[in-house]
Amino acid sequence: MDGADGTVKFGPLNMKADPYLDCAQDVAVSSPVTRQKAAAAKQFIENHYKNYLQGLQDRKERRRALQRRAQEAQVSNEEQEQMLRSLERKETEYMRLQRHKIRIDDFEQLTIIGKGAFGEVRLCRGKSTGEIFAMKKLKKSEMLSRGQVEHVRSERNLLAEVDSRCIVKLFYSFQDSDFLYLIMEYLPGGDIMTLLMREDVLSEDVARFYIAESILAIHSIHQHSYVHRCDNNAQDNLVLYKFSAPQSLDPHGESEGLSHGRDIKPDNLILDKNGHLKLSDFGLCKPLDDKYSTILLENDVFNTQESTSETEGYSGYDRAPWSMPKERLQQWKRNRRALAYSTVGTLDYMAPEVLLKKGYGMECDWWSLGAIMYEMLIGYPPFCSDDPRITCRKIINWKTCLKLPEEPKISDEAKDLICHLLCDVETRLGTGGVEEIKAHPWFRCIQWDKLYEMEAAHKPTVTGELDTQNFEKFDEVSTLIINVEFNFQLWKKFLEN
Repeated sequence: MDGADGTVKFGPLNMKADPYLDCAQDVAVSSPVTRQKAAAAKQFIENHYKNYLQGLQDRKERRRALQRRAQEAQVSNEEQEQMLRSLERKETEYMRLQRHKIRIDDFEQLTIIGKGAFGEVRLCRGKSTGEIFAMKKLKKSEMLSRGQVEHVRSERNLLAEVDSRCIVKLFYSFQDSDFLYLIMEYLPGGDIMTLLMREDVLSEDVARFYIAESILAIHSIHQHSYVHRCDNNAQDNLVLYKFSAPQSLDPHGESEGLSHGRDIKPDNLILDKNGHLKLSDFGLCKPLDDKYSTILLENDVFNTQESTSETEGYSGYDRAPWSMPKERLQQWKRNRRALAYSTVGTLDYMAPEVLLKKGYGMECDWWSLGAIMYEMLIGYPPFCSDDPRITCRKIINWKTCLKLPEEPKISDEAKDLICHLLCDVETRLGTGGVEEIKAHPWFRCIQWDKLYEMEAAHKPTVTGELDTQNFEKFDEVSTLIINVEFNFQLWKKFLEN
């Protein structure tokens, strides 16, 4: 209760408020770095006590379960006491192991299976258990300079919180002075992008299976309602938003900066040894360089008349993909993979509302899924181009630029689903809930509740727990070199301006 003199009473204590210790004033003048550190400290304390209380609850539940089984088996009181003492010893050992601080020295580092702008992913083996993991190693200085700290933190939180067979599992996370480490389950089947590069196109049965599993994976993330937003006003102000239904991130209807959600693309859809799909981010791929995206949106880049004339013609270097020789398409795919590993990122799967700096909700992921489905069945993304400006223009002007070629032939149901995913937000399937997509006729034969129990549509070749043949080969020293045949100078020119 407050006194007339400004004294704040806490039980028996009387404390006089100090105008120089005004919390609201401190928040107003504090730097972004200070706010970030305060938020991190708050999150750490909350997680510590949450985990502590959950641990107590789990211990009680294990003890009750043991007592229940002993009573059902009509075990004598003496034997019950022995069983409980054995359980207590195991619980003590378990708590001791939990207090052990995980370090990089606890793992034997093996083959590199991914490289990117912020670090690498490599196979590793736990020295104490011999278990095989995938270690994601991220350089702190690079993440700080590119404003990606919250992006990585939110990914870690999401992986830690989401318990789903559709999402890659996170076992440990720790750091040292230079790097952040995420120790995740190793999925030896490779990613969908590698599969597409090998197969060119997938049959409808195979594509249907993996699109269906992708839907379950994306929906499991949506249930936790994670979406990221980047604010141009502060480099480090990448805030994690959480909401319960699709809606605009900005209360006035528009975001202040270029927004991006999960990076849903073939590179991030990983197969386990049995061929089942899980959602991850093994490639260390940056969603889209904010400076690049800003430049693309300047100078009336998306002038409709100009864009339509350029994209409809497909003249010169950017002719229609289906008119390219097979070798040219393969080269484009290799360049596309290289671009995904670069600091720029790829935008082939981004929804138009994201590129147009509009507020958005989870429905942007269903556009990305439609673009992936198109690539699986046709052989390339729907708006691909050697020139990133034209890719942007095609996406924004999708009504005139979305074409389904005569070859390869696909079913009418597949065409209909693609057209109902690559469309306006208001009419896009999934905007009203995932059941809209699952009910589409193309999925008529899918048993959604048994999808992960049945045999996968494609079983990758895996010869052992250390097999990495389904991933690209990386040199231990050099970084990935982008093929000079790719028109990469366009990206470089934009970023240097």
